[in-house]
Amino acid sequence: MHSSRSERPVDVLLARYAQSHRHPMNERIHCICVPAIVLSLLGLCWSLSPAVALVVAAAALAYYLRLSPPFAVGMLTMAALMLVFLARLPAGAVLPVSAVIFVLAWVGQFIGHRIEGRKPSFFEDLRFLLIGPLFVLAFLYRRWRIAY
Repeated sequence: MHSSRSERPVDVLLARYAQSHRHPMNERIHCICVPAIVLSLLGLCWSLSPAVALVVAAAALAYYLRLSPPFAVGMLTMAALMLVFLARLPAGAVLPVSAVIFVLAWVGQFIGHRIEGRKPSFFEDLRFLLIGPLFVLAFLYRRWRIAY
């Protein structure tokens, strides 16, 4: 992570997000469920039209690029892999698979927050729906010693 006198917006958002994600079990649950939710949301959009999924992914990537170019590269990689996966699913399977993943992943998230004893951060600020994937990516970046 960068250290400077004035914290970057991404560092502030990640620190605020981390306040309700300190329990190790909740963190593990989030590392599984957050990417699953991203996949399911892209899948739900894909079921409307692949173009919708691409537009949603591009809009999120534009936000991530403003926050942190290295995070944007990681999210682009993740989104690309997810979109390829969706493209390879039989067309009729995208919606039901995405819906099941969406429900199960959100159940997991709320179980994690029950364990944590704190409500999900997006209840206070909807931006945290976009910060959750960065929180997970930050774990990988720290492990691989990639600056963000």
